[in-house]
Amino acid sequence: MKVLIVGSGGREHVIAWKVSLSSKVDKIYCAPGNAGIGQIAECVPIKAMEFDKLVEFAKEKEIDLTIVGMDDPLVGGIVDEFEKAGLRIFGPRKNAAILEGSKAFSKDLMKKYNIPTAKYENFDDANKAIEYLEKSQFPIVLKADGLALGKGVLICNTLEEAKVILKKYNQEHLLNGYENLDERKQKQLLDQIMNINFELIKSLYDNTKSEKLSNDDK
Repeated sequence: MKVLIVGSGGREHVIAWKVSLSSKVDKIYCAPGNAGIGQIAECVPIKAMEFDKLVEFAKEKEIDLTIVGMDDPLVGGIVDEFEKAGLRIFGPRKNAAILEGSKAFSKDLMKKYNIPTAKYENFDDANKAIEYLEKSQFPIVLKADGLALGKGVLICNTLEEAKVILKKYNQEHLLNGYENLDERKQKQLLDQIMNINFELIKSLYDNTKSEKLSNDDK
């Protein structure tokens, strides 16, 4: 069978590698791919958000299965477009991918169905957000709604830190939601992880020291 993988990161590299181990797979394409993926699959110069071109390519090459690794095309509705064209594709449809695409939506969903999650509030007004912060305990986890390539979550230890970040979010039109994660839950989570594997914790801690995020190596 012929497989098309959509994406260009490490996630897609691993998917390509795993797919290549199957005896059922004769050919792997990746759009757009990268140099590393190019050692396993044939990279195609089509961007992940170019749905029409990807559909056309899949038809032309008679692709048996398309696998989507990136969040953006999933949230954008690539699965819906492939299914409309009668093509087999693995990934959530647009109305399900919103769980990844919107932190505010996913938190509201968890709250509605009583799925355990940290206390939170969503805001699209900076002044109202600051009012909430002034009554909250710190640290606070501030999250920009929408996809942010893993960079949308910031932990604020003080009110002043949170205000600075809120101002930045407001200027960049990212302000939508944030989550309050209390200290007790952080401690419980750490205890659970340490009970599982102390050596793993040590390894993760050693790795984090190599990335200085801000002043005082925080």
